[in-house]
Amino acid sequence: AAYEFTTLTCIPGTMKYKGARIQVLDLPGIIEGAADGKGRGRQVISTARTCNMILIILDSAKPVTHKKIIEQELHSFGIRINQKPPNIKLLKKDKGGIGYQEIVPQTKGMSGDAARLILKEYKISCAEVILREDVTVDQFIDMIEENRAYIPVLYVFNKIDALTIEELDILDQMPNYVPISSQHKWNLEELMEEIWSRCNMLRIYTKPKGQMPDYDEPVILHSEGNPTVEQFCNRLHKSIIAEFSHAFVWGRSAKHQPQRCGRDHILMDEDIVQICKKT
Repeated sequence: AAYEFTTLTCIPGTMKYKGARIQVLDLPGIIEGAADGKGRGRQVISTARTCNMILIILDSAKPVTHKKIIEQELHSFGIRINQKPPNIKLLKKDKGGIGYQEIVPQTKGMSGDAARLILKEYKISCAEVILREDVTVDQFIDMIEENRAYIPVLYVFNKIDALTIEELDILDQMPNYVPISSQHKWNLEELMEEIWSRCNMLRIYTKPKGQMPDYDEPVILHSEGNPTVEQFCNRLHKSIIAEFSHAFVWGRSAKHQPQRCGRDHILMDEDIVQICKKT
């Protein structure tokens, strides 16, 4: 449409790419103060917290301040954009006070005194703290809160057909962005490829005994947790693993084709798996 905020409710859809069906939710736009409830913002952002990835659609002809407003609202609601959970170990104890260790030097404001003050605010008097990376005070608080969502975000700048080459060069300096034109269908293939790679998805094909692999409907797993044959079985049906004997695997994860594997074998993209049950 020629005007903004046309989406008034959550509209579900499906994007098929590389044989996988990826669910897409078109959410209403958020405004300044959304994290406090303005414009039904809390409902919108709480839905975004459950997603594997967030696409922020921006008008490339509008100021970048719109991007800053959206980032601030997501941050206020506990969503950490394009970050990973800080590598901090907090082990609560019954006695012994606060133990503090730094595996790497801290240059962003964290110290033993700061950790003790923060833990005191959260009524934690006995714990062991181990910092395995250089972190900020805010990251330390996020770790204590245990309710932060770390979600990859991709900025999609629409209406690039209205920009000059010089303006596109300036836009190109921004990280985590993809320029598109929805009207002319420009660069949509690159957008889908970015979504695929940032969601860390793997395609695992099933192979019934004595038949060809099913290349039309792959089982989708996420590569972040090093998916195993057991996770693959549970994705198909949770009753399979109880009768599981072994699996034959073809593909990049196999040392030879096929390889007989147990339930702990780590799978890779486009592996073919044949499950054998106990006799």
